[in-house]
Amino acid sequence: MDNLFSHAAPDADETPEPEAADGLDPVVYSVTVPGAVARAFVGFTEHTHLWWPLEEHGVFGAGSYVEFEENLVLETADDGRTSIWGSIDDWQPPLSFHASWHPGSSAAWSTELRVAFRAVEDGTELRLVHSGWEGAEDPAATRAAYAAGWPGVLDRFVRFMGGASD
Repeated sequence: MDNLFSHAAPDADETPEPEAADGLDPVVYSVTVPGAVARAFVGFTEHTHLWWPLEEHGVFGAGSYVEFEENLVLETADDGRTSIWGSIDDWQPPLSFHASWHPGSSAAWSTELRVAFRAVEDGTELRLVHSGWEGAEDPAATRAAYAAGWPGVLDRFVRFMGGASD
């Protein structure tokens, strides 16, 4: 990332963190956006191209287009080249999705990404859990890059949805 869906999701307090087989804990971030759960899910999955910071966290950089297409998360360059960022294997709109995750890398080096949405008093909480570091080519470096990158990505989503950024 440097060049950077079964039943209702349980409450965040009830969701156990995945065991870290490689000794590296999951990266977990939560943000709250104004509005209903369905609105937040659509904003994240159908309007990704409007808020994702491709200039910092994209394969092709500024001018490319990222989208959830069928069972893939896909980036398309302005010249038509494509890069698959991940494969969605559990799609539960508007509550959650789970994907193998490998932007800029091969599916052989996938990590796991789960994003869940739930209603809270101030709108919708998005909870991102990124794990499966043992699947990355360099697990520790990959985890560190995502731990550093996700806050900025999610801040852009919050601002896009009309929330106050940190």
